[in-house]
Amino acid sequence: MTNQQSTSNILMIRPVSFGFNEQTAESNAFQTRDADQQQVQANALAEFDGLVRVLRDNGVNVTVIDDTAEPHTPDSIFPNNWVSFHTDGDVFLYPMQAENRRLERREDIIRKLEDTFQVKHIIDLSRFEHENKFLEGTGSMVLDRENKIVYACLSPRTDERVLAVFCEQTGYKAVSFYAADEKGLAIYHTNVLMCVGSKFVVICLDSINNDIEKQIVISQIERTGKELIPISFYQMNHFAGNMLEVKNMDSDTLIVMSQSAYTSLTDQQKATLSKYGKLVYADIHTIENNGGGSARCMIAEVHLPVANLLL
Repeated sequence: MTNQQSTSNILMIRPVSFGFNEQTAESNAFQTRDADQQQVQANALAEFDGLVRVLRDNGVNVTVIDDTAEPHTPDSIFPNNWVSFHTDGDVFLYPMQAENRRLERREDIIRKLEDTFQVKHIIDLSRFEHENKFLEGTGSMVLDRENKIVYACLSPRTDERVLAVFCEQTGYKAVSFYAADEKGLAIYHTNVLMCVGSKFVVICLDSINNDIEKQIVISQIERTGKELIPISFYQMNHFAGNMLEVKNMDSDTLIVMSQSAYTSLTDQQKATLSKYGKLVYADIHTIENNGGGSARCMIAEVHLPVANLLL
């Protein structure tokens, strides 16, 4: 079965108690607490619904599942960290650093998807939490699905051993490196500094301090024939690295990002990206500020085979 980079089927979790998560803030320099946390949930809900509306208006098949009030999961709006779905019917569950994020893993969500898609195997890597080793899904790993390459910025949330196990299970090749922001703080997730599309890669190369590692990443991207689009620290801090390529139901390519990310791009970067897809964005600044994640983090791509097409 051919691995396609992007899909028109995505999963999003509608929040009920979104807010600043104390347990993730230490390792996520992108988080900033808004003073009125009660208003944060209301604003985040409106922003979530706005992004879903933009995606659906552009022909994307969005499965929205409501979060539950209990247990309290302030980051449930970011499902791509605990689960990933693959074209062979495999579903991976991931070890999460923050204890309250482990509560986001919900079997009922996977069962709900089985109404439409086929799940063949569930591979549960969460056992590594007992060893304090973590790999937070497609936050920790940016997948080049077509070439079976996983780019991974090693951090407290992205462990090399668990990454190796993922690669053993899937046949992916790991390209790992270290990255830091302009203040020298380790970047917590790979998907805030880079995005891999079918024909392009957006990446903050300035964040990779080691010249050898940087050259390895550049060479790997060049070998895949994708156009490299560098972004600055300023653009990374406005979540321009946190884009995601998706398809709509007519197989048109969309490049999804936040309004903050879109505004940070230069006219030339927008023109370059527009060669590869329609730029689609929404204002999600409350979610970005308090959650430290953006549009890509809110989307779990469902690459599973569609159930009714299987004989």
